[in-house]
Formats: sequence, structure tokens, C-alpha cells
Amino acid sequence: MKTNFFLLCLLLAISANAQIVYHDASAFPLLGKATETTLTRYERLPDSLRNISRKPLWELGRNSAGLAVRFRSNSTRIAAKWEVLLNRNMNHMTPTGIKGLDLYCLQDGKWLFAGSGRPQGKVNEATIVKDMLPEEREYLLFLSLYDGVTSLSIGIDSLSQISGSATELPVRKKPVVFYGTSILQGGCASRPGMAHTNILERWLNRECINLGFSGNALLDLEIAHVMAGVDASVFVLDFVPNAGVEQIKERAGAFYSIIRSKHPDTPVLFVEDPIFTHSRFNR
Repeated sequence: MKTNFFLLCLLLAISANAQIVYHDASAFPLLGKATETTLTRYERLPDSLRNISRKPLWELGRNSAGLAVRFRSNSTRIAAKWEVLLNRNMNHMTPTGIKGLDLYCLQDGKWLFAGSGRPQGKVNEATIVKDMLPEEREYLLFLSLYDGVTSLSIGIDSLSQISGSATELPVRKKPVVFYGTSILQGGCASRPGMAHTNILERWLNRECINLGFSGNALLDLEIAHVMAGVDASVFVLDFVPNAGVEQIKERAGAFYSIIRSKHPDTPVLFVEDPIFTHSRFNR
């Protein structure tokens, strides 16, 4: 018993003095993409839409909402270096939610919060969690909700190892595909893991694809084609808070038909309009 305790203390002491070594996250699986044909790795729309989609829709597609890096390590600490596209700031949402990172660890089949990467600006470096026992763990690192990640590296102790995941969780076969508004994109979650699609991904242990576009869920038909290209378990359509009556009359049937034509048996869930809290006063 004393020998084991001594060895544990020795390992912790060695790890504490080890340098952090960074590994490019492109070496590890990325969850949450509807297509791989994007302009850069950490964005959501195919590059073929660059000159086709409306400008605000295309720019929001470059946000990294719903994307997550999956990896495994025995390091006593996990750090990250990342750069964001726009260095956005908003007066109603935390910087961590806008352009930070969120780390979760798999324990007994459940994803538990481990720490956040808090941003300092356009270029960032942060130790997300430290002083852990040197044990193999599975991790899920959620990316920024309202900015685009342009580069990402994961830091571990120099004496530790990092690799791809050893378990297929969240399950990637038959993901859930969501389309919607700022509510779906993640506004105004305090940190990336609190976007509701990311919460559902952890609860269901099933990959979720976030096609939320703040203020721009206007039933653009090219988005229906992107969705139809995914072999999904269910499609969730949550566009009503953005789309007006005329847009719904004009496009909703065609939007649905594009998806249904390729997926005749897949459930399609329509979400109704929320009752906004200010509506009892604002007429």
C-alpha cells in the first residue's frame, strides 16, 4: 500500500514538472459536420455554397457551433491553443460561449464537465483542467458557438500520450440533424457545452449536427440539400422563430420535400414557435 502511494506521488511530481506539448487537433476525429467539403476544417457549410448562399447565412456557417473534437489521453492536464476567425464580442453573451472551448470527460458511460478554455482574444491559450491522476480518459472538446475556430491544438504533459478515441461514443452512425435559429446555434449559452444540441449529444450519446443560423433560419433550400445528404436518424426543423408567414408558405413545403425525397422513412420533427417572455408586455 505504501509502495503504491509512493509511486503515485512520484508520478504526480514528474507530471507536474513536465512541459506541455501541443498536438494539432486535425489528427483527431471531429464530430458535428454535415459535410466534409468545407472551406476549412472547423466550419459547417460546403464550400460550394460560398457564392450561392446569402452572405449572412454563409458567414454564420463559418461559426463552429456543434463541432467537437474527440480524443483520449493519460495526461494530468489538458490545455489548448486556438485562434478564432472574427474575435466577436456581444453584449448579451459570454466570451466563453462565443469563442471559447468546453471539455467533457467520459465516466461510466456519461459525459462529465471537466473545464472550459476561456478566450483572451483572437489568439488564445488556456489550461482547461490540471492536477489529475495520470489515467487514460476519453474526452470531448466542444468548439466555439458564435465564432469560427481557424486553428486548434491540444496540449498534454510531455511524458503523456494522446490518441483518437478508443470507444465509439457518442455514436456517430445515424446522427441527429438540427436546423434552426440563434436558439439552436447556441445563443446565449454561457459556454459551448451548454448549447442544447451539445447537451442532447451527451445525454443521447449520439452525434448531433447543428445547422443553427442566428436570425437566418429562413428556409433557404440549399440548407435542405445539405441536410438531405446526411444519413440521419431524425431531422429536427426549428425555423419558426425566424421565418415569417410568407416565407413559410412559400418555402416550407419545398424544404421538407427535399429532405423527404431522399429519406422517405426518417422521422422529421417540426418544432413550434416559442412563447417569448417579453411578449406579454411588448405588443
